[in-house]
Amino acid sequence: MRQIPMTRSCPFSPPDGATDEELGKVRLGTGDEIWYVTRHDLVRQMFGDTRFSSEVDGGAQGMPLHQAEPQPGMFIQMDPPRHTRLRRMLTGRFTLQRVNRLRPRIEQIVADQLDHVEKQPRPVDLVEHFALPVPSLVICELLGVPYAERETFQVASARLLDQNVSREEAEEAMGGFGVFLLELIAAKRARPGEGLLDDLLAGTDLTDEEVAGIAVLLLIAGHETTANMLGLGTLLLLQRPGQLALVRDDPEVAKTAVDEMLRYLSVVDSLLMRRASQDLDLGGTTIPEGDFITASLAAANRDPALCENPDDLDVTRPRTHHVAFGFGPHQCLGQNLARMELEIAYPALLRRLPGLRLAVPLEEVPTRDDMLVYGVHRLEVTW
Repeated sequence: MRQIPMTRSCPFSPPDGATDEELGKVRLGTGDEIWYVTRHDLVRQMFGDTRFSSEVDGGAQGMPLHQAEPQPGMFIQMDPPRHTRLRRMLTGRFTLQRVNRLRPRIEQIVADQLDHVEKQPRPVDLVEHFALPVPSLVICELLGVPYAERETFQVASARLLDQNVSREEAEEAMGGFGVFLLELIAAKRARPGEGLLDDLLAGTDLTDEEVAGIAVLLLIAGHETTANMLGLGTLLLLQRPGQLALVRDDPEVAKTAVDEMLRYLSVVDSLLMRRASQDLDLGGTTIPEGDFITASLAAANRDPALCENPDDLDVTRPRTHHVAFGFGPHQCLGQNLARMELEIAYPALLRRLPGLRLAVPLEEVPTRDDMLVYGVHRLEVTW
């Protein structure tokens, strides 16, 4: 039985072998055998059916899969009605209308960070000085978390997403993160401020532990995925000068470009695990009750049934029904915010630094094959 595909011979393609089979069994590094689905319509069917339970823990290296009782606030690992209760409290905060109000502030954050980049000695690591700070600043301001504390959640999230950490190391990282957030929440209870966490504490019946769990999810999801899209997406455009010029010079193309790059790169691939709560049919195959299943979002987004020439990057391609943000009740809550950050950041970066280029050969750019969210560890550039 083959292992779950992880390594990528091309930094911009799905993991090697991910598209070999539409639905079959694979083995995790832990030895767990799980179902693995890659066909676009089957991926949507699986994620859209809550009978494929989200109450699952583990899946990374050294962490065997098992059915789990979710921690307070961890709605990504909850099924309805618990998931519905928490998600409903947050959905209104991330509508397109609400996110649009943040545009001027995001534009200012991007501009300020580019000022910082220009002051650095070259070559500059664009991950450290641009791709990571921009979404971290945005999510900190949105939630009401001091940006000075960013190292706490950046280090914790890196540990939690590292496929090589042990269960003990992951639990230690999560424990420290939880203590930090509970202390922050206690301070907010005593002296309320402005931010989504303050609003949840004042306007809901959530416990401190539930608010802390929500904060863990939003802080990690709010900076990890966008940061990796900024880094890897910039690397991709530097390899496609014609596409880069369209993103840089045409404001309308920036919107379609972001959606196309989300589809094309799929930085979140096989992170999302499910468990069949009963015998379930998926494309004519029975997934027995209790079996675990995951999907390759990267492979599903290269399905020829989704769009023509799916292995080609076309920044003018009309929006597709890709699954880069997942699908169904658990579809990424912050996708409108992520899109806006990317739509602002890519053109601003390319216009401010028109001579932007890699400072090292492409093959020397370290990719995140060891992480559950794909991207680049560093991106050394000059101009």
